[in-house]
Amino acid sequence: MLILSEDIRHRLKGEFKGLPRKVKLVVFTQEFECAHCRENTSLAQEVASLSDKLDIEVYNFALDKEMVERYGVDKIPAIVVEGEKDYGVRFYGVPAGYEFTTLIEAIKGVSAGESGLASKTKETLAGLKEPLHIQVFVTPT
Repeated sequence: MLILSEDIRHRLKGEFKGLPRKVKLVVFTQEFECAHCRENTSLAQEVASLSDKLDIEVYNFALDKEMVERYGVDKIPAIVVEGEKDYGVRFYGVPAGYEFTTLIEAIKGVSAGESGLASKTKETLAGLKEPLHIQVFVTPT
């Protein structure tokens, strides 16, 4: 069963035509004790099917420990958006509703290899001496 409407699928195909480089969606899931894993995997598969520039890999969170460790995923459902390198873009939970647009923009940004940050911001970040962990939480409430 398709999650996205035909109109959304059509618009996304147009958005994805301009992707300069390949992007891989790495999905972490499991069959039990995960209320939204199946929906998350289906959504990622559907999005990936809309462009030849998008690939998908699906891993079992409980069994594929090497990949879980490689990507530093600590909860599920999860989607890693990876381009020519791993920029650290992670989505935990199903990126539906308002979060869906953020997923699409992340795919486009990772494909371009560009953060969209101002040069002054990049200069400031380049001056950091220690690793910094940034998390952004999104909720419609």
